[in-house]
Amino acid sequence: MRLQVKGKNVEVSEAIRTYAEEKLGRLERQLADPTRVELELAVEKNPSIADNHVAEATVWTKGPVLRAKEASGDMRASIDLLVDKLERQVSRYRAKRRGHRRDNGRALAEQSSNTVTKEEGRPVIVKTKQFALKPMTAEEAVLQLELVGHDFFVFRSSESNEINVVYRRRDGGYGLIEPA
Repeated sequence: MRLQVKGKNVEVSEAIRTYAEEKLGRLERQLADPTRVELELAVEKNPSIADNHVAEATVWTKGPVLRAKEASGDMRASIDLLVDKLERQVSRYRAKRRGHRRDNGRALAEQSSNTVTKEEGRPVIVKTKQFALKPMTAEEAVLQLELVGHDFFVFRSSESNEINVVYRRRDGGYGLIEPA
């Protein structure tokens, strides 16, 4: 497992880096092959925020991409909460995999860059993401949607080879958008 630890408004000490490696190592035993883990540690400078130590992680695996973010008053506690959340995601993923018996293939490779366009009266794009679209069924896309915790998920349909979107409805169900 390749672990990359980044700090935002904080210098990442060797002790914190070692602690994070030890805690995130628990995931390695549960997942087949977590290829890369990116951990970002941040300290919020706003004095009105009590839980100002934030830990955010993205785990790329052969299956889903797992993401979690936790905050507390102490960086080690934030890391502990983060690892607990990731372990719950892994358990949920494994339970769904056992129930569905599907092959998810490779994880999405995501790259994000911050782009700000400032024009009078125009919307401002503050973040751009690029990712590989692998063919999958709508059911597999819903599983990915649940694992990343977003409201929608863009994917390439394995049946029609078109770009589709699944989304979470307010009534708790899911919707599918297909091109005409």
